[in-house]
Amino acid sequence: MSLYGVMRTGVSGMAAQSNKLSTVSDNIANVNTTGYKRASTEFSSLILKSGSGNYDSGAVETHVRYAITDPGHLSFTTSTTDLAVQGNGFFVVSDATGTQQFLTRAGSFVPDSQGNLVNAAGFYLMGYPGAVTGISSNSTAGMQIVNVNQAQLQAEPSTLGTVSGNLDPSAAIIAGPPGPASYSSKSSIVAYNNIGRPVTLDVYMSRTATAAGVDTWQVQVYDSAAGTPMAGGLGTFTFDTTAAGRGAMVGPPTSLTVNVPGGSAFTVDMADVTQVASSFSFKTTVDGNAPSSVEKVDIDDKGIVTAVLENGTMLPIYTIALADVPSPDNLKPEVGNVYSVSLDSGNLQIGSAGVGGFGTIASGALESSNVDLADELTSMIESQRGFTANSKSFQTGADLLDVVVNLKR
Repeated sequence: MSLYGVMRTGVSGMAAQSNKLSTVSDNIANVNTTGYKRASTEFSSLILKSGSGNYDSGAVETHVRYAITDPGHLSFTTSTTDLAVQGNGFFVVSDATGTQQFLTRAGSFVPDSQGNLVNAAGFYLMGYPGAVTGISSNSTAGMQIVNVNQAQLQAEPSTLGTVSGNLDPSAAIIAGPPGPASYSSKSSIVAYNNIGRPVTLDVYMSRTATAAGVDTWQVQVYDSAAGTPMAGGLGTFTFDTTAAGRGAMVGPPTSLTVNVPGGSAFTVDMADVTQVASSFSFKTTVDGNAPSSVEKVDIDDKGIVTAVLENGTMLPIYTIALADVPSPDNLKPEVGNVYSVSLDSGNLQIGSAGVGGFGTIASGALESSNVDLADELTSMIESQRGFTANSKSFQTGADLLDVVVNLKR
């Protein structure tokens, strides 16, 4: 056995305990850091080949591990843009330049001056534009920085109006197309043109004929402002009055298509209209909206970011996808509580929240650090005692070496 070897082994032990103390210090410093994952130091021995009559002391080396798959507790907040992953997966974020993407569990996102969602470390949340389902990709291509201000004062032209209601079968027969001068029933639809201006469309309906098992109605759509019939707005609809049909509409046609003045082609879908023994009713659901600012932003458990406008319109503007790798604990930690993909972690996979093994997204919640302060303080004491013991081993070797040197005196 070499006294130099004893001293080197002691130095190795002190260095190993210093590494452990470093991870403990990091953990304690980040005990309140959102989404932080605990680091730990594992020891392994380095044994030197020894002869039959002597022993050569080896050393110890350390390996740092990260408990990335160990979830932290959720703490709830009052901000809908505070996000947490419940289950597997990470948020995809990018740096300020937008050129490099990372993974993180730190979801403390707030809008910056431009409306981009950014967390406390300065990383921007990434997502897909619009409401997207069935996401499956091995890259972040197509993802954009989530911006919650893009829907402000946004106008959407109307393209579809869905009608439900009933036409009164006791209405008198009226010959000729319906219009302001002659009709059985009348209602109106408010649609939106290209700049979000409301346009009123008057709908005139007349019962024009009846036969065995079939009643016929004509519908004419008018431009209310101009007082003129609209091209494509006249249609003849039939209803089955037999026991089999029970007043349901028999198509085709079941819809009309007109051009909203200053807007887009607009389809009036009347497939759900009936003619049963009841009074006239006419209810319409129309898409599109007038320009309005964003009142608030909601995010559901599937990651759909919905802008709720002041006029009550709800617009899905982004979909937050989640990312994962085969071995999350082998992701490479980077500055800012984010991770990058490494050879040991495996390839990146992007998917929809709540689908295919990915967790769900909790809005108004943050994932706390998974550090247990009591455990860390215990590890700190262990490291301190281990360092002291190794220093004694080094000191003993140095004292013995001093004895050997002094033999000549």
